[in-house]
Amino acid sequence: MSTTVIATLMLVGIFLALVFLRVPIVYAIGIASLVDFFYLGINPMQMALKFVSNLNSYTLLAVPFFILMGELMSAGGITDTLIDFSRELVGWFRGGAAMVNVVASFFFGGISGSSSADCASLGPIEIKMMEEQGYDRDFSTCLTMASSVEGILVPPSQNMVIYTLAAAGVTSVSIGQLFLAGYVPGAVLSVTLMIYSYYISVKKNYPVTGRFDLKACIRAFFRAIWGMLSVLIVVVGVIAGVFTTTESAACAVVWSLVVGLFIYKGFGVKDIPGIFHNVTMTLGKVLILLGVSGAFTYLLTYLKVPETVSTALFSITDNKILILIMLNILMLFLGCMIEMACLILMLTPVILPIWMSLGLSPIHLGVVMVLNLGIGLLTPPVGSTLFIGSAISGIPIEKLSKSMIPFYIVMGVALLILTYFPQTFMWLPNMAY
Repeated sequence: MSTTVIATLMLVGIFLALVFLRVPIVYAIGIASLVDFFYLGINPMQMALKFVSNLNSYTLLAVPFFILMGELMSAGGITDTLIDFSRELVGWFRGGAAMVNVVASFFFGGISGSSSADCASLGPIEIKMMEEQGYDRDFSTCLTMASSVEGILVPPSQNMVIYTLAAAGVTSVSIGQLFLAGYVPGAVLSVTLMIYSYYISVKKNYPVTGRFDLKACIRAFFRAIWGMLSVLIVVVGVIAGVFTTTESAACAVVWSLVVGLFIYKGFGVKDIPGIFHNVTMTLGKVLILLGVSGAFTYLLTYLKVPETVSTALFSITDNKILILIMLNILMLFLGCMIEMACLILMLTPVILPIWMSLGLSPIHLGVVMVLNLGIGLLTPPVGSTLFIGSAISGIPIEKLSKSMIPFYIVMGVALLILTYFPQTFMWLPNMAY
């Protein structure tokens, strides 16, 4: 075998072996990359340079701001206002508590940008609310976890920012377009979950509670609008060209601080150091992962892995439908084993050239990849949202995984719609740009 083939097998093989041995993902990437650098005779200092250069990005500054914005709004008391608004909006339908769960996640996701944060913040309230109305704990927990994936689709999402950084080596991707493209997919996922919830509610005769009250809905909206304005600052600011992504994120942080301190009064000045501590812990994990993945991505490009994978796929079939199925299966499979940010950084340089060769947009891939890997957050063995759902509900992971099977199918339907009918959501960024 050639040196290139051996080096590729070593890079991927060592990485996967370390992952299966439960070595932290950062060390797995770093060790696999370092071994390959030595084998290929490349100066290891190149690895350090790639680590630093991957972090030397102005756009990357938006990530800590988005994380901080989510922490401030979560601590600020917006959770209750969003649930109240969602209850007034859809709580009067058959299966209203389930509908409230889904809609609240859609709104909260636009603030937190995180599936885990959504599940951890809204989960205890939503599960209790649904159980009080007669819903099974298993169903309530599974719906809470599934709806939390809306949080990584609806902007602003730090995973979308990471995708634009990962795609930069292949093509330029507009973060404004990507943000706009996330709204409709988030709504598609919401609608599919709401349809399934309605079906289950009718089947199990879950109650209808309350009735629609326009005045109460308007009042609840104005109570919740202060928090949702932070999202508008980011999205409208970027699309209108008033701010860069980083500037809009910084402005949203200032607004979130004001809202949390003076309007919702969910935290005080003494709580701010604790909030910053949480942000620092999260950010440290993200940044070190971005750094080591720079070396890994460099090796993938150096070894021409994207071209090799592309050639292999097209040698099997040139049918666009089949290739898209294979790419989705690859993302779903890896999403079950490796955390999201890492996979976005590793897979984007490999899949994006293939995706574009099919005549598809990189914006389209960003949405499909984020949803694919979002489903991975709900699957064993490493699904972080699955672990959070188990912790807050007290249901063992094994039982929860089985209960999630219908939700995997429902989310799979949403994934197929977004994969094969990109016109369902691409019209919005195309119209704005």
